[in-house]
Amino acid sequence: MPFVPRGPVRSLSDIRQLEEIPLEQAVTVRNTYEIFASSAQAFGDKTALTFLRSGDPQDEPIRWSYRKLFAGINQAANLFHSLGIKPGDAVAALLPGCLDYHLVLWGGEAAGIVQPLNPLLALDKLTELIRAADAKVLVAYGGEEDAQYWSKTMELRRRIAGLKVLRVAPHDETGLPKHDGDGDFQDLLARQPADHLVSGRTIEPDDIAAYFHTGGTTGAPKLAMHSHANQVFTAWASVQLQGVTDRDVTINGYPLFHVAGVLPASLASLSAGLEVIIPTTTLLRNADVRKNYWRIVETYGATSLSAVPTVLAALANVPLDGADISSIRYCRTGAAPLPPELAERFEALFGLHVHESLGMTEMAGISSIRSPGVRGPAGCVGFPIPYSKIRIVALDDNGGATDRDLQPGEHGMILFKAPNVFPGFLDSRETAKTFTADGWLLTGDVGWMDAAGLLHLSGRAKDLIIRSGHNIDPKVIEDALGSHPSVHLCAAVGVPDAYAGELPVAFAMLMPDAGDIDEAELLAWTCARVDEPPARPRSVTIVATMPMTNVGKIFKPDLRCLAIEKLVNDQLAPLAQESKALRCTVSAAKDGKPKARLQVPAGMSADDRQKLDACLAALPVGITLETADPDILS
Repeated sequence: MPFVPRGPVRSLSDIRQLEEIPLEQAVTVRNTYEIFASSAQAFGDKTALTFLRSGDPQDEPIRWSYRKLFAGINQAANLFHSLGIKPGDAVAALLPGCLDYHLVLWGGEAAGIVQPLNPLLALDKLTELIRAADAKVLVAYGGEEDAQYWSKTMELRRRIAGLKVLRVAPHDETGLPKHDGDGDFQDLLARQPADHLVSGRTIEPDDIAAYFHTGGTTGAPKLAMHSHANQVFTAWASVQLQGVTDRDVTINGYPLFHVAGVLPASLASLSAGLEVIIPTTTLLRNADVRKNYWRIVETYGATSLSAVPTVLAALANVPLDGADISSIRYCRTGAAPLPPELAERFEALFGLHVHESLGMTEMAGISSIRSPGVRGPAGCVGFPIPYSKIRIVALDDNGGATDRDLQPGEHGMILFKAPNVFPGFLDSRETAKTFTADGWLLTGDVGWMDAAGLLHLSGRAKDLIIRSGHNIDPKVIEDALGSHPSVHLCAAVGVPDAYAGELPVAFAMLMPDAGDIDEAELLAWTCARVDEPPARPRSVTIVATMPMTNVGKIFKPDLRCLAIEKLVNDQLAPLAQESKALRCTVSAAKDGKPKARLQVPAGMSADDRQKLDACLAALPVGITLETADPDILS
């Protein structure tokens, strides 16, 4: 049977009531393939997926029924099997938002292991990831779009010996273009049986279903393993806490290489019979989709919307212009802390209370959800999922977890045990860093529990600013700065300091109509609203754009680089006035740590070199000198 919510979740007692039924009786589905088999049988010709060809709500979409989707999953699994994919072998996907992605995802899991890839990553990173997974097949988009899909694919095929490449034709392609791949995905698909798995495979709950890469855009690749049981439980728990049914329609704007887009947004919805809308290949990065978002809601009768906070901030600048959005009953966000000002503005503009959730790759996409009807302040991410255990433990001086449990209301690192906690990373050394000795998942998230059993999220432990042993939560600064009416987005980071270790600094991106707002005004505003003197930022820097990850999170490593750059160049300002060529640039190295480089002009006098040496000695960061003058380097 499809997943059906047992009742609304409004309190911790509702969670406990769900847990009264033993887990093995509450969730009897063994794998993701069974989810689609059940949905096809239950919903047949009901629409499962609706793909929008453009951001124009009047354009005719492409629709797939539950029956068609399941037939395609069978064909994809059989195609991969015919190419030699066995349980334990990986199929990689380099695709935009499209219908075929779902065939690769769920057909890949039925045949072996699927590996969704972020197409905006650099070629070297993609090469590392495919090699780490030892993927045998790569299914890739045959167009370029905004990520150079096919160009990257051809280079990956050249670099990785034996990699078979299947080309997915764009939905609007005409004719039969020639290409250098190993076959056309849709053409090969049509030759396969659509009503059963040719392999006859019995998929066990503990079989690995997917590899998701995590760890941001820098550093060595980390591939998190998901079992079928992990993903099935995430789907079931999401349905229970969100109360979704086959009468709901949802817009999935999350990318399908990201765990949020694949599991809580897609698998959970499709396990319960929802209609899932894919808003063009570029999803919510599409300016036309954002511009027409409320008209799209009206046209398709969307009952829920889900997006990261930065996307909600963009939508807050899109007027309704008469669009009827009364169909929406639930609005949810996740992936990053929700600024209180944004939550208030969204509700004031659209009458939508934004509910938050906590999810992570290591928990197959969901850890807690604030359910419909459960109101709370920004930062409240709801009730931990059923059958989970949670601890809040004190932090040490470096922001790491201790074994001292905290009381409700006290902030510390969040630890979890749950049926969807992943078995680990492909690299066992990374797995060892992710769990405590007694098996608790170290989430890296900082938060606290309230008396009602609701979890509140503060931020990431790695984002803590540690000033003279004082742990500063950047969210305190961000909430204060973000409350200024001219601030669109903001973030706080730590900048190195020789005495204190780190000092807090902040960055702000202004509203389009902000007017003449200067950094001094923003700094004064923020400091007046931060109670603890050590947490008051030393500076606020206005930036034209905020650095973002590919899934819409503010990318703080880039801001740390900017902060160090400003620190060094301010220190060098007196010398730089005499030589404009004297300037420091900071970028992230391969290990993700900032690396500072200083361009030094040739022909500096001995006196200036002495002044430069004194400046560099006083700075709390290491700097690599780059110059054509060997005397300076000596």
